[in-house]
Amino acid sequence: QVQLVESGGGLVQAGGSLRLSCATSGRTFGSYAMGWFRQAPGKEREFVAAISWSGGRLYYANYVKGRFTISRDNAKNTVYLQMNSLKTEDTAVYYCAVASSESSWSPSRMRDWGQGTQVTVSA
Repeated sequence: QVQLVESGGGLVQAGGSLRLSCATSGRTFGSYAMGWFRQAPGKEREFVAAISWSGGRLYYANYVKGRFTISRDNAKNTVYLQMNSLKTEDTAVYYCAVASSESSWSPSRMRDWGQGTQVTVSA
């Protein structure tokens, strides 16, 4: 099992930026695709972005495409989510997860989760 710890959340005004980090344990971090998800109050957890094990393939939800960038540093066992041009509707708890494969980014298909980090975007 991989342990994941997210950080970098906080309160930001609309139009601002935040960079989330997800530090992982385990020697096989570089073998797994990783994803970012979010969950707003009263809503289901939803896919945000994902990255292949090598970083060569990137996947984004339409509602963040062009504003968010996912990246990873396998030497540091860390995956990042750069969030620019934030909107109030981006407010949520953001989670990183280890993917079982790249065939599906459904939350039910993720194998390990972090505890989440709160992102709040004010108007």
